[in-house]
Amino acid sequence: MVAAAPAEATEGALGRPMSGTAVQSGIGVVLPEPIWIANVSQIYFNGNVGGDRQVPVAGKTSLGLDGQIALTLATLMKTWETGTGAWNFASSFTLPYMWTNVKASLGAGSHNATTSQRASNLFDISFAPIIAGYHFSQNDHVAFSLNIWAPTGRYDANSLANTGLNNWTFIPQVAYTKYVPSYGLEFNVVAGLQFYTRNNATGYQNAPLFTLDAMGVKKFSNGVGVGLVVGTTQQLGSDSGVTADRLGGFRGQDVALGPIVTYDTKIDGKLPLSFSARWVPTIASTNRFKSTQTFMATGTLIF
Repeated sequence: MVAAAPAEATEGALGRPMSGTAVQSGIGVVLPEPIWIANVSQIYFNGNVGGDRQVPVAGKTSLGLDGQIALTLATLMKTWETGTGAWNFASSFTLPYMWTNVKASLGAGSHNATTSQRASNLFDISFAPIIAGYHFSQNDHVAFSLNIWAPTGRYDANSLANTGLNNWTFIPQVAYTKYVPSYGLEFNVVAGLQFYTRNNATGYQNAPLFTLDAMGVKKFSNGVGVGLVVGTTQQLGSDSGVTADRLGGFRGQDVALGPIVTYDTKIDGKLPLSFSARWVPTIASTNRFKSTQTFMATGTLIF
């Protein structure tokens, strides 16, 4: 299932990707049967950008930034009737809800004042019109998709805490899944390029981002799996606009690494149901939030 997972990057040090949360079990597989897949994900993130760095936020600059995010993502995917050939196709839609709390130090010179704001509402919706899956073999699969984020969330250029980014984001993405049944192993990799439109309310233009997440899991006969997740976000250029230019482009990157636990079962022995929980703390960061409290839990039902 090609899932979308937002949360940190450029303007406000908060954009679409949260390293280590995009990869999922079987992400490169588009099933040949005409089925529905329902996925619910809950992400909690608590991080900061050090007070020795200026951060663009609310059309201003803050000396450091602290942010908390609780994000709920409800995704529905439909695989289409395309036969049992090597290619199969699907489409998906994600409705997200966000709660966020942001604290910043705003002002000029020695007159900085710390202020904080909270917001909760629907976040920007995301959809993938076409997801194309190719089966190299029974154990090797790849999926190509274009994920689109629409600026449907609430946004106020004068607010620290917003539940939308006020830009369109286009993300061509490729995902790969490899199964090794003889050892109960599963490997998943997903890579994407993120292209943002300009935030017309602030004149801020986020530079393109490259994201890469990988996951390896050992699954046991009782349905339990344990593994490791690693993810990185790399900015491919400098941001632009009055505020970005003042900060030298605010180019950022990060790396996250942590464990994951999974569980697979079936309802009434028929409908596949899976759960997972991961902790992916940031181990390196430049001009992006650094967090030791990045948690994600998911539940997926195929019917």
